[in-house]
Amino acid sequence: MRKMKALGLIKVFSDNLADAVGVSPSLVRKDFSMFNLTGNKRGGYRIEDLVAKLNVLLGKDKKQRIIIIGCGKLGQALMNHNGFPRVGIRVVAGFDSDPEVLDPDAPIPVLHVKKIKEFITENQIRVAALTVPEPAAQGMVDTLKKTCVKGVINFAPVSLKSSDDFLIHNMNIEQEIENLFYNIHFSEANPPKSDKAE
Repeated sequence: MRKMKALGLIKVFSDNLADAVGVSPSLVRKDFSMFNLTGNKRGGYRIEDLVAKLNVLLGKDKKQRIIIIGCGKLGQALMNHNGFPRVGIRVVAGFDSDPEVLDPDAPIPVLHVKKIKEFITENQIRVAALTVPEPAAQGMVDTLKKTCVKGVINFAPVSLKSSDDFLIHNMNIEQEIENLFYNIHFSEANPPKSDKAE
């Protein structure tokens, strides 16, 4: 919808939205009606109203603040990712135990991991990104569970388990790359057959 709005469109129809996401227009209308998102048959949905209401439903009407734990190369890359502000995410601090990377005066301060509980409580942080070495990952999750953090995106090379009140999204970069190589190998070994009769 952001793209439609950027194109100068004011209204959108369920057919347009259905085509964009690959579902039926009736499913779009049904889902929207469940959340009291209304339009009309001839006029469609006002894009600006729809975006505003969806943002409230998804919690995107508030700035989403996140901390990065582990400020090595991957952590620094996440801290400096320029796509976050576009979607309402703000990295407010990084945490590490290496004195070489600590910088409390940086635009995004990098603080000692010993200060993490206090910072989380003072700033009501609910989400953290974990880019620590494998041996430190579970201990850090155990620490975070004792705070108001409710979810972690885990880049550590170990799969961590979610619970009912603490969500963990594991990002296994090695597995994703391995899957990509497998898919490339499979598509090269089984090229699509031509429709033309020989």
